[in-house]
Amino acid sequence: MNLPDLIQEFLEYLEIDRNVSRLTIRNYKHYLKRFVAYLGSESPPLSVITAEKVHAYRLYLSRFVDGHGISLKRVTQNYHLIALRSFLKFLTKRGLNVLSPELVELGKAESHSIKFLERDQVERLLNMPELSRTGGYRDKAILELLFSTGLRVSELVSLNRDQINFDRKEFGVIGKGRRARVVFLSDSAVTWVKRYLDAREDPAKALFIRYSGKTPEADDPNGESLRLTARSVQRLVEKYVKKARLPIKITPHGLRHSFATDLLTSGADLRAIQEMLGHKNVSTTQIYTHITNPQLKQIHEKYHRK
Repeated sequence: MNLPDLIQEFLEYLEIDRNVSRLTIRNYKHYLKRFVAYLGSESPPLSVITAEKVHAYRLYLSRFVDGHGISLKRVTQNYHLIALRSFLKFLTKRGLNVLSPELVELGKAESHSIKFLERDQVERLLNMPELSRTGGYRDKAILELLFSTGLRVSELVSLNRDQINFDRKEFGVIGKGRRARVVFLSDSAVTWVKRYLDAREDPAKALFIRYSGKTPEADDPNGESLRLTARSVQRLVEKYVKKARLPIKITPHGLRHSFATDLLTSGADLRAIQEMLGHKNVSTTQIYTHITNPQLKQIHEKYHRK
């Protein structure tokens, strides 16, 4: 079998056997399609994947520039290599003689600082939506919910009305890697989500919907076409960050960081925060500890320049 056929089998394996999300499958398809295009043949044989070819591919990714003059970030380069490595692992399990997946090395990731808001900055942001219209109630509810739960934006836009348990102030969510977890609502988040839903008169199942564009068609009784997209939420947050004149460019994921740092600085247990964020490993959660450790600051104040 040639590479395109094997890649199609791999994608079906991810969907059926591994129950991987559609977004991940779409990304893997994109990354592996670029690898096949790099090889310069529509149906290259499996034997073309050698250590030398993979090394040359890494150089290609490092030097790649698109039509707009934009290069690939190091993390994006690694995503391409992770997809290739996963594909090779799949072929190895099938008993095919292929390059060892361990020989596909990843580049050293770029270090980056975590952007988050202090409590007073969060309060400024939450007070930006105008509450004279239904869209303002929606935006207020979105901002309150993001900061109250630490949801990823993809998790937020997939929510339906009937998922929220207002009495218990919690709801379940299926997050990254298909991992289920429970997230909790603050009193403020409960108040504003309720107000937003009380102001709605549509039958749509989605918790958050758009108010611009065409109305749903007759064959869309649940109003699924009205569901707000992740990009719309990103633009919404960007708009209110500018309106609040915050010194930091914050995204919905930045509010997730703000949620985690707020808990840590208040003394919450790292393992509990790991569960609330839906992190598979606590090492991922530990990225917040270096910016929320009051003991380090106390040591600095006590010993520096004494």
